[in-house]
Amino acid sequence: MPTVETIYVGTIVHSLSQTQLAYLNPGILGVHTDGTIAFLHTLPPSTPLNTFLTTLTPNTPTIRHLPPHTLLLPGFIDTHIHAPQYPFSGTGYTLPLLTWLTTYTFPHERRFASLSYAESIYKRVVAKSLRCGTTTAAWYGTIHTPATILLARTCMEMGQRAFVGKVCMDRNGGQDYEESSVEQSIEDTKAFIRGVQSLDSKLVQPILTPRFAVSCTSELLNDISKLADSENLRIQTHCAENKNECTLVESLFNLPYVQAYASCGILGPKTILAHCIHLSDSDRELLSRTQTSISHCPVSNFALSSGICNVRALLDCGINVGLGTDVAGGWSTNLLTAIRNALIASRVLSMADGTLPLTLEESFYMATLGGATTLGLESVTGNFITGKSFDAILVDLDACADSRRDEFASRTVDVFEGEDVKHFFEKFVFLGDERNVVEVFVVGGVLRFLPIALEFLDL
Repeated sequence: MPTVETIYVGTIVHSLSQTQLAYLNPGILGVHTDGTIAFLHTLPPSTPLNTFLTTLTPNTPTIRHLPPHTLLLPGFIDTHIHAPQYPFSGTGYTLPLLTWLTTYTFPHERRFASLSYAESIYKRVVAKSLRCGTTTAAWYGTIHTPATILLARTCMEMGQRAFVGKVCMDRNGGQDYEESSVEQSIEDTKAFIRGVQSLDSKLVQPILTPRFAVSCTSELLNDISKLADSENLRIQTHCAENKNECTLVESLFNLPYVQAYASCGILGPKTILAHCIHLSDSDRELLSRTQTSISHCPVSNFALSSGICNVRALLDCGINVGLGTDVAGGWSTNLLTAIRNALIASRVLSMADGTLPLTLEESFYMATLGGATTLGLESVTGNFITGKSFDAILVDLDACADSRRDEFASRTVDVFEGEDVKHFFEKFVFLGDERNVVEVFVVGGVLRFLPIALEFLDL
């Protein structure tokens, strides 16, 4: 039985459900030696703190009193991010999706045949993701098995919980960026699976990653579905992101997009589809019936002019929805940007057709517990329920104050007298950034590279 190693005392905020946030001030959270959460309490009225602490555990743990203007939050969960695209994030947003892929994405991903190049990029993007407070991520690699195993190793060594996928694509990538056959794609994918499993990591696991229906034949999709069943693995791919893409898929499969995936066995409770903007009511019903999850990526949907996803319609159908940064279709590795853009997108829809907009509670849920549910990790991470892993971020609203300059001008967030915990939380979500994230925890441990991974990156 693990003992309690550390008790955190301070302001704690986490999601209890899709619509309910819990604000604990002061909250008292205990972490076991194995990195799991031992307990979470609010100090009872009229009870001295030290007296209450002595009732929680027979041993003598470290007590950490968190400073004023700090928040202890669950770590963010990025359900869709392309590691090799990080170098060109923030560029090319005048182009629509399919042209953007052939102009930027495919030419750049070819470069990951070089392990030295892959290493230089993957160290940077995983460090940046963690620096933004992302404790769990679902990563896309490239078609290159060695480089994508390296991505998995990088996540493991840097301490991020991760699903990592070698991209499968046997058509429409150009002659020098597609796999030669279905057989070759599956053979390389099996080698990738073995390579990741040989890392023997409790945090990192492989995920099957057919790029999207445009670049995968029905034969390849069917074989990936069978491999997912035989290996008990999850699947991640894209769906209905762009209207021209949807038209092209229908011409290739003689079926609408969602039905094309259904016909190949891709849908199901272990599948995450990114985007899903252009859906019919019957599409949503099918996704709900098959318990397929969706990664909502509002930043890239805006950046590439793909459309606005009606998340309310998905939630009303009982579909699990997480948030994704979708770098480099999205320009930011920070899920705060995704939270803000999800709220903006829902308000734009609301102004257009009266759709009930998302609340802050719902958007934060999608970035934490909803993301965990999308990835099948809801019993492991996503909030601070007893028994879950302590995957968390410590946010300091004063972190950017620089006494060497104008203290107030250097802040990202200003705090004023009389503001309560809810104000602090809302201000971080709407005004804060990675500079306010002062500690990142995965399985109870503080990740060693913060505030910046200079020693890891050899910069």
